[in-house]
Amino acid sequence: MDKLNDITLVTQVAVLHDKRAFDRLVRKYQSPVRRFFLSHTLGNVQLSDDLAQDTFVKAYVNITKFRGLSSFQTWLFRIAYNVFYDYTRTHHVSDDIDTAVATRPDTASTDSNLKMDIYDALARLKTVERSCITLQLIDGQPIDKIAEITGMPLNTVKSHLSRGKEKLATYLKNNGYDR
Repeated sequence: MDKLNDITLVTQVAVLHDKRAFDRLVRKYQSPVRRFFLSHTLGNVQLSDDLAQDTFVKAYVNITKFRGLSSFQTWLFRIAYNVFYDYTRTHHVSDDIDTAVATRPDTASTDSNLKMDIYDALARLKTVERSCITLQLIDGQPIDKIAEITGMPLNTVKSHLSRGKEKLATYLKNNGYDR
């Protein structure tokens, strides 16, 4: 039923240029998209908001290209994934651990220690590992949807998930978190 509602809204936007229908899609998906970017930017709220806005602008401009071969959510997350990688390419963001941790905004005064530790743990992952991990563990995407969103083969996604989870577990265990 939910997928049908998304298709109806997309059709209204694509055919009738109904901005209220698009606004409903934005309200429905803005939190998951922002959460996706917060994980990737290691808690940088301003950058996450900017990237989310870019994602919705691209979705609106390209809504007529949505073919319904996957869910609207999967299509939207594919756009978000591409927006993030465009950002990393144009801003020369690397997978260097020291850089990732050093450039994270200081959030000690507002966030709990656990949240900071999670962001520090995510910073130690390669970007593709972080993408797969956050899509599965934070956004609840199944492995086949992660493969669709990232454009990676299923077994590659599984490998990134396995390596990423192992790195996260090791980091958290070494920092006092037990199972």
